[in-house]
Amino acid sequence: MISERAKKVKPSPTLAVDSKAKEMKKKGLDVVNFGVGEPDFDTPEHIKEAAIKAIKDGFTKYTPVGGIDELKEAIIEKLEKENGLKYKKENILVSCGAKHSLYNIAQALFGPGDEVIIPAPYWVSYPDQVLLNDATPVIVDTYEKDDFMLLPEALKEKITPNTKAIIINSPSNPTGFIYDEKTLQAIAEIALKNNLYIISDEIYEKLIYDNNKHISIASFSEEIRERTIVVNGLSKSHAMTGWRIGYAAGPVEVIKAMTNIQSQSTSNPTSIAQKAAVAALKGPQDCVEIMRKEFEKRRNYLVDELNKISGMSCKMPKGAFYAFPNVNKILSKLSSYKINSSMDLSIYLLEKAQVALVPGSAFGAEGYIRISYATSIDNLKKGIERIKKALEEIS
Repeated sequence: MISERAKKVKPSPTLAVDSKAKEMKKKGLDVVNFGVGEPDFDTPEHIKEAAIKAIKDGFTKYTPVGGIDELKEAIIEKLEKENGLKYKKENILVSCGAKHSLYNIAQALFGPGDEVIIPAPYWVSYPDQVLLNDATPVIVDTYEKDDFMLLPEALKEKITPNTKAIIINSPSNPTGFIYDEKTLQAIAEIALKNNLYIISDEIYEKLIYDNNKHISIASFSEEIRERTIVVNGLSKSHAMTGWRIGYAAGPVEVIKAMTNIQSQSTSNPTSIAQKAAVAALKGPQDCVEIMRKEFEKRRNYLVDELNKISGMSCKMPKGAFYAFPNVNKILSKLSSYKINSSMDLSIYLLEKAQVALVPGSAFGAEGYIRISYATSIDNLKKGIERIKKALEEIS
């Protein structure tokens, strides 16, 4: 029989949409995929060359569970230079992607009776990872008018004696918004006062627009750094989704527990990918800026076009590569067509317009849809035209 723990978990809706879109493509259908959060750029050449060299040099054996020293040192250098965070090697764990880092954190920190505060909209894996460790996700709604930030007053209301941690994601998947310094400072103070851990998912930090700046909540003080586990990786910033390299930086006791857990699950991340990651962190960064500028250009086009669609409104996201338009007015118009939810709308657009996107309900935010602009301008134009046409036909 399947375990009760396994029954709690739902498959990732974002990957499910991507899978259905790919099935339709296999049947010869011309599907525009706005569903998956994966850069459409190739991994930069110098990173690929480092991996090839690692293979030719025979660097294909086990490494230390938590990552090679060379990579840990590159991560430490990056965190100090770019984020103002000082760590030692014992504070760093390299894992098989940022998702793996987050799962290790959940395994190390959470258990029966623990509560974990998760602002909604949230990345789909946060609640399930909490549930997998027999803890309780406590969902706190955030609002478009506040740029989807978790406000201090709302946070305070949800804290109980069982609260163990808060999860912050900035820039955010799915909304594309970032936390400002004032709000982060307030959250940090509340966490310290209540002896809470902060899990800060910063995987999209390189993708920020309009001269906004990324601020790591761990950088405010030594005290808050000791209560924060920073999660990052190379998938989004360096177009390395398939290489599966993520990392966590945090208190020694937490990182040690995570390393022990990893030693009994995956062991080390791929040796070759670790060498590629060193090249990504220490090599030229102009490739990152080229991608960022292109994403910004796409964002500007997409949001402008979305706001031209009758009944749809979309605030300008400040980071990541997602737009998160409000479709409540569209849903109210289409109720007579039995399109009553963001899932209904997503299914209709996939089947009728052959455009794949993700319903807001997957992220705990009914009445919205997520559109990834990690695709070409041509695809964005094609997809938007199809969405407009499909909605006009039934409005």
